[in-house]
Amino acid sequence: MDFLHYPFPSKRNVTIARQGMVATSQPLAAQVGLRILQQGGNAIDAAIATAAALTVVEPTSNGIGGDAFAIVWMNEELYGINGSGPSPQKMSIEAVQALGFDHIPAEGVIPITVPGAPATWAALSEKFGALPLLDVLMPAIEYAEQGFPISPTLGDYWQRAYKKYKETRTALEFQAWFETFSVDGRAPKIGDIWRSPGHARTLRLIGETNGRAFYQGELADEIDAFLRSYGGFLTKDDLAQYRVEWVKPISVNYRGYDVWEIPPNGQGIVAQMALNIYEHTTPKWMDAHDLHVQIEAMKQAFADGKAVITERADMPVTTEQLLCKNRAKAQFEQLAPTAQQPIATPFVKGGTVYLATADKDGNMVSFIQSNYMGFGSGIVIPNTGIALQNRGHDFSMDATHPNALAPKKRTYHTIIPAFLTKDHEAVGPFGVMGAYMQPQGHFQVVNHLIDHQLNPQAALDVPRWQWVKDKTIHVEAHFPLSLVHSLARLGHDIHLQADSGSFGRGQIIIRNPENGVLYGGTESRTDGAIASY
Repeated sequence: MDFLHYPFPSKRNVTIARQGMVATSQPLAAQVGLRILQQGGNAIDAAIATAAALTVVEPTSNGIGGDAFAIVWMNEELYGINGSGPSPQKMSIEAVQALGFDHIPAEGVIPITVPGAPATWAALSEKFGALPLLDVLMPAIEYAEQGFPISPTLGDYWQRAYKKYKETRTALEFQAWFETFSVDGRAPKIGDIWRSPGHARTLRLIGETNGRAFYQGELADEIDAFLRSYGGFLTKDDLAQYRVEWVKPISVNYRGYDVWEIPPNGQGIVAQMALNIYEHTTPKWMDAHDLHVQIEAMKQAFADGKAVITERADMPVTTEQLLCKNRAKAQFEQLAPTAQQPIATPFVKGGTVYLATADKDGNMVSFIQSNYMGFGSGIVIPNTGIALQNRGHDFSMDATHPNALAPKKRTYHTIIPAFLTKDHEAVGPFGVMGAYMQPQGHFQVVNHLIDHQLNPQAALDVPRWQWVKDKTIHVEAHFPLSLVHSLARLGHDIHLQADSGSFGRGQIIIRNPENGVLYGGTESRTDGAIASY
């Protein structure tokens, strides 16, 4: 891979270092990860520290009450962890219907599932960490106690969310959200200092008990008591029973590189299915027909994925069937020369953070964490900083659908970390957050890195497209107009978007196996930063 290739003008230079690197969407969080590396921590410690810091310095996209997934390259081996939580044991289609709902709402106590992020931090620390968990969480605790200044993209999203919630979240159960995420009764502005003492207390308890306080101790008691008072399904018993799942990542070989994802219930397999289909064409740089094939391959992969992805035990097909190369070849041969309308559901915007870390010994982590749809359910446990996710919203209320709601079940999950290897050697972690943009972002990043040999920064800076539904395609405002017109002539309903926020936010670290040099790219569509040495 030519790490310095630039066939497209990049917005910033690729970052190059040797001893360690952390790439994420918030500069302060990236520096936290670097601090841990320089204190003797490894890539896993740095990933945990960065993830915890992001719950403080980017609460618009994730929180302590969310889920997490990771792919870890440690001592020349690849590991996966599924830190998504199941539905509560008392949550069922009948129970939701009894409350007067024919669908699972996106806000309030009903869509809250078991948070997996704290357990993921603890499990990673216990298995791979070089430092005590409390030490790793200390920088995040300090930011929560002492405060930090609001950065530009963060401030913009915070203002938008606050304005919307003022109009829609008027019930008493949402009061703690406004108490936690306000400064003098308003949303913090860019440059304001925001503090969260309760958040600091929660992180300290998680660090001191290796996560047990959240699932079995006083934090679990507080979560249980608050949700019971407002008729929620999640209880302390659900929290106490939760365990993360160590999994074997799944891969497809794409033009000599192995592209790794976490297996379902995550949607990473959608990106792999699209790559399998697209692999049967000859890539062309910024070519309308080539982009048409990419889009149609992605649409086909999503149509298949949305129909079957859920908790693995409930899937009607296997991952091997979905990733069958012969099946992908047949699908490629059936692609039409003009845009087609797949069977799919409308997509919603997400709220997620992604980070990548690497240390001097060659260990690397691809880590993703989310509350979903911005701040999640809008439910915050008073005096804890725990903003709870709303992952239950993605369950189907159709009892015949594979992703139908059932007790103690994990739903189709949008957040997906990814990793590249070649000839059994690590190439590096990458990811693009953003709900259903994520497989599309993974697909486009792989295309840019492998097919066109872009360096990590250039690969992230290429203008993106996004399939939304039916034949509707969104493209960024700086997408070449000649391609926009050509795709429209092929039947695509093309819309230029002035706001790039829905096109995902990515991070990439690539390691040169010959000398261990690290090449990093960070997202220019947000407050992205790389900390390295």
